[in-house]
This record gives sequence, structure tokens and C-alpha cells, in this order.
Amino acid sequence: MESKKVWFITGASKGFGLSLVKQLLAAGEKVAATSRYVASLVKAVGDVSDNFLPLYVNLADDKSVAEAIQTTYNTFKQIDVVINNAGYGIGGSIEELTDAEAREAFDINVFGTLNVIRAVMPFMREQKSGHIINISSIAGIAPGIGWALYAAAKFAVVGLSEVLAEDVKALGIKVTVVAPGAFRTNFLTPDSLVMTKHPIDEYQDVRSIHARYLQMDGKQVGDPEKAAAAMIKIADEDNPPVHLLLGEDAYSRAMAKLASLDKEYRMNEELSKSMAYQG
Repeated sequence: MESKKVWFITGASKGFGLSLVKQLLAAGEKVAATSRYVASLVKAVGDVSDNFLPLYVNLADDKSVAEAIQTTYNTFKQIDVVINNAGYGIGGSIEELTDAEAREAFDINVFGTLNVIRAVMPFMREQKSGHIINISSIAGIAPGIGWALYAAAKFAVVGLSEVLAEDVKALGIKVTVVAPGAFRTNFLTPDSLVMTKHPIDEYQDVRSIHARYLQMDGKQVGDPEKAAAAMIKIADEDNPPVHLLLGEDAYSRAMAKLASLDKEYRMNEELSKSMAYQG
């Protein structure tokens, strides 16, 4: 990395977040890392240097998030890169998931991200610099059967990131949304994945898809250390991408979705363009 930075990373006690924190600290970077379980975070990271600031944060509580951002700034005097990594999966058809389950999923996957962005923007505006990296999923670009609410949340992260990138460009702030495929993290374990508690017999296709995904646990081809290194790399670029796909599976699914959209849009081109008043 060209110069040392201050990083704020959510969901840092496992998965991509933990890989990021360890690599950054090893490189001498300053890292504020959040978790709901700070003791587990500290144990997992195993670093007690002044460069490491572990923080308890409830991402669904904007006051808790704001306090963590302020503590980070008070400690390190700047915030250069934010990685909104915290999130979890939720599986089931829409009918099989309750309103409470849906809202909780959005609280962490979407509103937690919004809370962090809202809290950090005043500091980045003052600095006239910064990079916000939001972790979505290939499910937020090319979703699959049985993951409607997860896809909806991750679609939201893609959409808000695209617009945020335009909104803050003139302020010297950069935005990237990352869409990973399957990586060998703990994402398919109960700690990170909630499945419907009320399955309906008629959704057999959904059940079979879920069973296939759960069998992938520990066998995913994606290396989380490489994903973390890729995110660190783009944070050091002068012109980072707004969109970043991670994993061969993510790339293939995204390209297939592009081809499908192109075909479907063109199929109805005449109808789409026929909406104007006549005369």
C-alpha cells in the first residue's frame, strides 16, 4: 500500500472481516473493527497493538454506530476506508418468512450499512477524501431460487452504492460495491445463515436448492484471504471500480444475467417504446 490508512470494518470477528483485519494489521495499518461480541473479536484477531481498536456495535442502532465512528476518529484522527462487511443470509420463500425475520435481515444487511455511511460521511466530507466499500453478494445481481429476502437486501446494497458513488464523487469520496460468490467462510453455518422455521411442503424446489447449498459448507472454491487482499488492493487505487465481482462463479453468474437482461429487454423493445401520447 502506498500510504498508511485508517480502516473501519464491520462484522470483523469472522469471514471476510477477520481476514481483512489480520492482513491490514500485519501491513501496519490502523484498524477499528466492530462486532457484537468484542471478546470473540479480540481473541480471533490476537493483536493488542495500538493500531487495533476493537469496538462493540449494534449496527441496527444508529446511536451505537455513531459512537463507534466518533471513537474511531478520536483515536486515529481520521477515517480513510470503511468496509461495510457485516451481514447474514436468510433462506426461504417470501411466504415462509415472517415480517419480523424480513425486517431483522434488512436491519443488518441494509440499514446497518446506511447507519455507518450516514455516521462517517461528515468526517470524509471534512477530509475531502475516503473510500466506502459495501459488501453485497452475487445474489444482489443474479439471485437464485429460495433466497428472495437475501437477494432483496443485497440488491438494495448494490443500488444505494451506485447512487452514493455519484452523490459523493465531487466531494473526493469513492464508493465500491463488492459482489462475492461462494467463499470458504462460515457463511453457511447457523451463525451467519437463518433458514425458514416454517417450511411449506409445496416449495420442494426451494428445499432442494437449500440442501444443495448447505452441502457446500467447507467446500467452496473461493479463498477468503484472496478476497480480502483484493479489497485492500482496490482501496489503494486512484480510480477504483464502482462494481467488483469476486470469484469465478460470481463473474459467470453476472455475465449470464447481463445476457439474459439484454435478450429480454430487446424482445420487448417495440412495446417498451410505444408508451408516448400520439399526436
